[in-house]
This record gives sequence, structure tokens and C-alpha cells, in this order.
Amino acid sequence: MTTPTHLLTSTTLGGLELSNRVALAPMTRARAGAGRVPNALMAEYYRQRANAGLVITEATTISPGANGWVDSPGIYTDAMVDGWRGVVDAVHDAGSRIALQLWHCGRASHSSFLGGEPPVAPSAIAIDGEGVHTPTGKQPHETPRALREDELPDIVTDYVAAAARAREAGFDLVEVHSANGYLLDEFLQSRTNRRTDAYGGSVENRFRLLREVVEGVSAVMPKGRVGVRLSPNGVFNDMGSPDYRETFTYAAEQLDGMGLAYLHVMDGLAFGFHELGEPMTLEDFRAVFSGPLIANCGYTPETAEAAVARGAADLVAIGRPYISTPDLVDRLRGGLPLADDADPSTWYASGGGAEGYTDWPTAREASRV
Repeated sequence: MTTPTHLLTSTTLGGLELSNRVALAPMTRARAGAGRVPNALMAEYYRQRANAGLVITEATTISPGANGWVDSPGIYTDAMVDGWRGVVDAVHDAGSRIALQLWHCGRASHSSFLGGEPPVAPSAIAIDGEGVHTPTGKQPHETPRALREDELPDIVTDYVAAAARAREAGFDLVEVHSANGYLLDEFLQSRTNRRTDAYGGSVENRFRLLREVVEGVSAVMPKGRVGVRLSPNGVFNDMGSPDYRETFTYAAEQLDGMGLAYLHVMDGLAFGFHELGEPMTLEDFRAVFSGPLIANCGYTPETAEAAVARGAADLVAIGRPYISTPDLVDRLRGGLPLADDADPSTWYASGGGAEGYTDWPTAREASRV
């Protein structure tokens, strides 16, 4: 493998020095257990992958009402803060920086996560798909309850409280998850937002909740330490809007004036493409967003190097290859091949075990076998 010279150069993000331009992409791995408290196994998982210049955690719910994935972690109790502090310390000790991704599942949740109450969304439109994995097995998607306008300040408050707890736990940055068909993406896109109040209709109104969340979170984090994730091309969770270009161009333009650490764009098509026009590219976002861009979705070391080399991306988030190759950056520096892809059946192993999670050998360990 050719050593990717551009990808391995140092850079800064939010005033933080990063040793390289590789980010560990956020990947839900379902090891937090029923209590959703980060644990020592998770700390070891992130420590192993802290050769990335930036570690972005798996999506982390901001409140009990935001839950919607079995055994995913939260950030809304003191125990969760303490658990995440162990993860942060492990990553810092390994020499990297770490961002907590803030998550509300919205309509992608299920009543079994919510005490029997229906999931919430901007509008009462159900996901058209195979179903959702719940604590009682796979269940059909439910029609969500449309949030009342007077409930939205509480949603913002939950994001702000989560960011404050993330800072307490020692995180360097937070990332607001507004992608992949979860709550903030649902408000942003016309496919899922049919509201007629101040949070629906025009693209300006549909952006309003994301704006309020980013403003609130930015007020409790150090200056320039908030990122936002968008998925303009994605079909995951039954997304894709005819006015996607107008919507995401406007969102990026507005976010450009909000002092973000970065904009994290899922420009790749590995999660599927809605095929409503030409895919939006990094160059489309570079034209309207002047801050750092993180590229994501389906990147290999070769395509990541090319994106940084041509100036389209400042960092590239790599996901699935990092599952089975914990020392990914070290292998890139040494010109060594990556490990074979991980078996998907181990990605979300029930019981929260190490198999398929922390038991992947580094190149050095593999050479001793």
C-alpha cells in the first residue's frame, strides 16, 4: 500500500492540534448495555483506535425520550458522564482528540424504548421500511406523534444539557447529529417535515430547530468546538427530498456563519442514494462553507487521500475498515495492508462482549501469531 502523504499530515480543528487528518467515523456498536452507561470495554475500543487524529463517538442519546437503539450509550445522567470520562481519558492518554456525537432518534425509535409512548417527529409520517430492532425483537415502524411547537424548546434544552455534560466528561468537541433520518434531519427535510408552523414549510423554517440547537450547544462549549453532521444524498431511514439541493445548500450557508469547528458531510453513497438528482459533492459544500469539512461514507485510504490532496476535504472519517483494523493509521504510515473486513454478524453482538469489538489484532500482534 502506498503511504498517503496528505492524509497523514497534521492539522488543527477548533484550535486543537490533530496528528493526522483521519477521523474515526461514528459507528453504533451497542456495547453500553441496558443502562446505556459507557464502560471499560468501550474505553478500550476507543483507545485502540485513537491513532486517528480525531475520534468521533458513536451516536449518543441526549435524553430518555431520544432513545431508539438497543444498548447504545446516553449522556443524560451522572453515571453516563462518569462512564464517558473513562473513555475520554483513554483516548487522551493515547494522544488523540475526541468528539461526542449528540443524537435524538426521532421517528426511527419505537414505543418499546419510550415507556409505551409513540416516537416523536416533526410530522406524523412513518418510516416505510423493514422495521426497527427493539428490546423485544424486530418490530414494524410506528407512526410517530408530531411534536407540538411548545415542546420544541425542551428538545433544544436537552441538547444543551447533553453538551454541558459532554464538556463535564472532558470531551474536546461535540457533534450535532443532523443526518440519516433522525430527528434534526427529519425537521430539515421536506420529505418528513409537513408542518405549517414556524418550524415547517420554507427551508428557513425547516432549518430553525437545527439553528436553535447549534446556537444553544455552542453557548455551553468552548468557542469553535461544535461540529454538525449532514447527509444530503442519503436514503437511510426512508429519507431523500426533492428539494435536497436547496435544503442542504441553505443549511451549509447558514452553518458557515455559526462558528463551527467543522461540517461533517456524508457525501459518499455507501448507505444508498435517493436518486433524486445528481449527488451533492464535497465541492458543492466547499463552495458555501468556509470552515473545515469532514468527508464520510464509503471512503478507503486511497479515496480519502485523494479527497484531501485535491483540497475537497480537510479530514476524512473512516468507519467500517476501522472495525477490524484498530491500528489503521499506524498501518498507513508503514505501508501495510488493512485487515479483512469484519463479519457484520459481530458488529452489534448481544451481551456487550469483546468478540468482533476489541479482539482485532494490530499488525504487530498479528505478526507474532
